[in-house]
Amino acid sequence: MSGGHGHGHSLYRVGDSPVHRLPAHVKVLALLAFVLVVVATPREQYWAFGVYALLLAGVAGVAAVPAGVIVRRMVVEVPFVVFALLMPIVSQGPRVDVLGLSLSEHGLLTGWNILAKGTLGVVASILLAATTSERGLLLGLQKLRVPDRLVEIASFMIRYADVVAADMRRMRIARESRGFEARHLGHVRVVAQGAGALFVRSYERGERVHLAMLSRGYAGAMPLTSVAAATRTDWLRAAALPLAAAVVALTAVLA
Repeated sequence: MSGGHGHGHSLYRVGDSPVHRLPAHVKVLALLAFVLVVVATPREQYWAFGVYALLLAGVAGVAAVPAGVIVRRMVVEVPFVVFALLMPIVSQGPRVDVLGLSLSEHGLLTGWNILAKGTLGVVASILLAATTSERGLLLGLQKLRVPDRLVEIASFMIRYADVVAADMRRMRIARESRGFEARHLGHVRVVAQGAGALFVRSYERGERVHLAMLSRGYAGAMPLTSVAAATRTDWLRAAALPLAAAVVALTAVLA
């Protein structure tokens, strides 16, 4: 399950670009710095967010991550987009007519702020996932001194996500083979029972895995794996994005 294919294939794109070769912990810090700069940028400086988008497009080009891949994976942002679009409608204060709709001026700015900064953060995270293997990311978190327990939880989530998803598919196929199709609210009970059974099955599997680990000497912490130290060149390459963003943010603040 931890081989070259498996869990990471759906997010990680195998490549040998300069971005792929950067150590994971360096990329995580660069991502964090970039996001902090974006968040600190005044929302009224619209041009700055366009420049940030161009910077991310440059990273995607260097990493050879197609735009279509990024767009498809941005579906995770849909709830935030809906929330941002509702802000001008539900917010109070002075209103302005836009395409026949009476919208709140404050809500428009707030919605734009959420949409722009959230989208940039999501795209940056997508690029990180596309250029960093799951094993490399976990090792990077260890290098950054993230608590071992959190790293272990993330590791098991990655390892067993496909197992749980496969259970869900088998349960769905079993229901459909018996003629069941969820077409109305009356079928919610059946779906809920399936979800409960999946939870119990996953919980029992977790207990079996834990017992197997204890029988093999597990004492509360996974063995640490050595991580190659980042070179000065690695740091400089990774710093290019947040430093360029910082220059843009400083210009926007002083403008």
